[in-house]
Amino acid sequence: MRTNNSKVKNIIISVYFILIVFAIFLATVFSAFSHLTSNPLLTFLLILGGFLILFFSVHAISKYFEYDSDGIKVILINKGLLLSDYFNYREHLLEFDKSRLVAFKFKNHFVYKSLTLYIKNSQGHTKKETFNVTLVNKKKRRYIRQSLSKMIKENIKPTN
Repeated sequence: MRTNNSKVKNIIISVYFILIVFAIFLATVFSAFSHLTSNPLLTFLLILGGFLILFFSVHAISKYFEYDSDGIKVILINKGLLLSDYFNYREHLLEFDKSRLVAFKFKNHFVYKSLTLYIKNSQGHTKKETFNVTLVNKKKRRYIRQSLSKMIKENIKPTN
C-alpha cells in the first residue's frame, strides 16, 4: 500500500500567507495594543513573540509523510513540506524488512499526531522510530494501521 499527504501542501502555504497578513495587520494597528503595557517596546516584543510562536508551531507540525509497504520492504519518509523540492531538510527516512516489525503505536496529542514503530535490528534489539503524521487524514491513518497490523500478524504466525 502506498499513501502520502502531498495534497496538504496548498493548505500549509495558505496558513503561512494568513500568518504573514496577520503580522502586517498587527504592525499597522500596533497603537491599538498600547493598553497591554505602557512601554511600546514591550508591547512590540509581546506581539512579535506571539507571532513567532504561531509561525514555528505551524512549521513544526507541517511535515510531508509517505508510506510504502509494497514489496518486501516498508519505506517511511518524513520531510519538510515547503522547501523539500529544493533543500533536503528535516528528512527522516526509514526502510526495513516487513519481518522485522515488532509493534507500532499511533499517539494522538492535542495538536500533534505521531506514529511510533518498534523494529528489531540484526542483533535482536528493538529500535524505536517516530514519525509525524499530523497532516495525514484519518482515513489514510486507518489504512496504515491496517497494513501494519497485518504485518505484525504475519510476523507472529508460527512457521511450519
